[in-house]
Amino acid sequence: MKKPVMVGVSEIVQASAIELAHGIQSRHWSCREVMQAFLLHIDEFNPKVNAIVSRVEPELLLAQADERDVQLSNGQCLGWMHGFPQAVKDLTPTAGIVTTFGSPAFADFVPLQDALVVQRMRSSGAIIIGKTNTPEFGLGSQTYNKVFGATANAYDASLTAGGSSGGAASALALRMLPVADGSDMMGSLRNPAAFNNVFGLRPSIGRVPSAPATDVFTNQLGTAGPMARTVSDMAMLLSVQAGFDEDVPVSIQQDPAVFTASLHRDFKGVRVGWLGDFDGHLEMAPGIMALCEDALEVFTGLGCVVDNVSPAFSMSGLWDAWLVLRHWQVAAGPVGTLYQTEKERRTLKPEAVWEVEQGLRLTAMEVQKAMATRSAWYHAVRELFRSCDYLLLPSAQVFAFDVHTHWPASINHKPMDTYHRWMEVVVPGTMSGCPVASVPVGFNANGQAMGMQIIGRAQADLAVLQIAFAYEQATGWVGKHPPSALSRS
Repeated sequence: MKKPVMVGVSEIVQASAIELAHGIQSRHWSCREVMQAFLLHIDEFNPKVNAIVSRVEPELLLAQADERDVQLSNGQCLGWMHGFPQAVKDLTPTAGIVTTFGSPAFADFVPLQDALVVQRMRSSGAIIIGKTNTPEFGLGSQTYNKVFGATANAYDASLTAGGSSGGAASALALRMLPVADGSDMMGSLRNPAAFNNVFGLRPSIGRVPSAPATDVFTNQLGTAGPMARTVSDMAMLLSVQAGFDEDVPVSIQQDPAVFTASLHRDFKGVRVGWLGDFDGHLEMAPGIMALCEDALEVFTGLGCVVDNVSPAFSMSGLWDAWLVLRHWQVAAGPVGTLYQTEKERRTLKPEAVWEVEQGLRLTAMEVQKAMATRSAWYHAVRELFRSCDYLLLPSAQVFAFDVHTHWPASINHKPMDTYHRWMEVVVPGTMSGCPVASVPVGFNANGQAMGMQIIGRAQADLAVLQIAFAYEQATGWVGKHPPSALSRS
């Protein structure tokens, strides 16, 4: 297939992140040139999708870019992201830059301290240019809020970008960022990656520590992670984000430099298990299963042995445990704090209020039972890995929907009993704690993108990146199919 031409798009913003890093560090492009190119591109495309918010003044950014150029002139390169324009997800605190969490209650909040993941990106040379839009407190896989409004899909501005890393995914697909940071509790990296034809990785729990935090032992549902247009770029961003931190005793000690090595690997004879819709347990919009099943042939072509697998586990019981743990953590967090005051409670969207009220009704024994179910699920997944090296399933149960619809009320005429039931397909990966990547599988007849999840063994993040890389080399979905706003055949 002929690679589409991006008309009038700077070669700087077309470059992969690895190419950009090489161009900066070889002095082919100055950091000022890079910043100017991205800012011009953002000015043109961001109004179409509303992905990047709370933007920093251009003069300040260009001054920082000049500082990066001076450092290079003096033989000092801070790291892989030296001179990269980076917009941080608006759930993640950034010192000196407004962080709203998508909530009117925090519309003017300016943190004094960066989150650890931001510290690491700055230390690697990134220049923070603003934030990427997110739903209120990250609740729901549709990026809209009362502070900034909705974020549109990179491929069709009438559709949602997904969420909660919707701003990150849309900006990434439209080449407004070289790489993007996201976070994932209930598919917040995977769902928007699927909707915008990019890659997202939910790392193993503990791979990317979250600090500062007051609940380092119990907050084990969500994690920060990388998004990118190539798997190699995603691995490089993970190498910046990952690594042990003493403030987070459950963080993984493995040297993150492992993710900078070549991802090439032979997959002949590797066993892949197709979970599909869990034997009909999950409703899937027409076309999703067909796209994913076509993608299974790619894995066969890589030399993998692909088989249908089914866990010996109650998937409805897993969903019930998920609800309890999510209610508990939402009610115990900042949303629950706002709920305690009537004035601030009125600022919360109904779904947030529902989460808190359900959480406040829980008993300690109900939470403990849900934790035990999660542990049992992990062991059920381990059992699957006795006969498989990887597990596959769709990244979403619906295609991107109208940007003004808060959430799908039904799939195949089956009512969804919660605001997030239509996202149940991502819960098994979350509850396992294992690494999960979302890779593109193509588009339906209406031009809507979809993705597929690749789940690896516990802490086998590198192995997941390796098979995602092999799949990418065989398909090339991102490079061959940029958003039409950027290309022509």
